[in-house]
Order: sequence, then structure tokens, then C-alpha cells
Amino acid sequence: MHILITRLARSFAILGGLVLSALIVLTCLSIVGRLVNSLLHGSFAQALAPDLASMLLEWGVGPINGDFELVEAGMAFTIFAFLPLCQLNGAHASVDIFTARLPLRVNSVLRMVIEIIFAAVLILIAVQLFAGMDSKRGSGQTTFLLQYPLWWGYALSIPGAFAAALVSVHVAVSRLIEVITGRQILSGEQEAGH
Repeated sequence: MHILITRLARSFAILGGLVLSALIVLTCLSIVGRLVNSLLHGSFAQALAPDLASMLLEWGVGPINGDFELVEAGMAFTIFAFLPLCQLNGAHASVDIFTARLPLRVNSVLRMVIEIIFAAVLILIAVQLFAGMDSKRGSGQTTFLLQYPLWWGYALSIPGAFAAALVSVHVAVSRLIEVITGRQILSGEQEAGH
């Protein structure tokens, strides 16, 4: 079961990385397009090569229309795509000023309780995200520039949210078994301690 959960988490992380890379390229192209558009409208380009500047402007050289809307929906997906692997590896940021001095057994129980709470919260987020998508779908709202339905962004995020919830339940159950049996099932946490 752990191998399947690990593959699921890694697959979502890879997909999230691909989408994030595409969003970076989209943002860079839009910024370059905006810069080139400004230069083509400038007095230097109009004086040096007005026909070329006009032709490029007619072709639509400029920022990508609706880039903010695409980045917004894509980032929501990306965040939820990275959550399963982050949850599986225990890579959340933590502040362990007080718990660092506690006995190992107490830390194990505390980690189990935190994972159970994490699982409950991630299940709640996934369910509420689905309800939000359903609400937006029923309202017929669209984005301002591209006019695509708002619920599409929610729908893109739902698989990652449910995968994160599934992984968090697996981690919570594994931590519970670790506390009961005393043997380690999951690897140690990799969180960024502060």
C-alpha cells in the first residue's frame, strides 16, 4: 500500500512541476511580450522601423491575454499537486522549540495526533473544494478576460486535494500503528525546522 501511495504522491508532484514550469514559461513570455510591445510603441522603434513595428503590433506582439487568470488557476492546481508528497515525507515547516527536549515516545504520540488532525483538515479542504466547485458551476461565473468558467480552476485542484487527503489518511494510520506497535513504518520527518 505504501508503494502505491508513494507513486501517487510522486506522480502528482511531477505533474505539478510540469504545470509550474509551464506557468513560469507563460509568465516569462507575457513579460517579454509586454516589454517588446512597449518598445514597439516607443518613439525609437517608430522612428527606426515604423512598418516593422506596425506589422509586429498587428500580429499581436504583446502580453499574453489573461495570463493572470491562467497563472491563478494553474497555481491552485500546483499547490494541491505538491501537497501529497509534502504530506507523505513530513516536509511541512515546524517549530520544535518545546518538543525537541521531549522523550521519543511523547514525540511519537504528538506526531500521531498532528497527523490525524492534518488528515481531518485535508479531508475537510477536499470536501469544501468540491462544494465550492459545485457552487461556482451552478452560478455560471466566468473569468474577466478569458471568460472561462471559474469552476474549472476548482476542478483542476480537486484531484490533488483528494490525493493529499488520501495520503494524509495513510500517514495518520501509519503513525497510529507506529505508536501502538513501537516499530517505525514511515521514514523520519524532513520538515524545515525553525
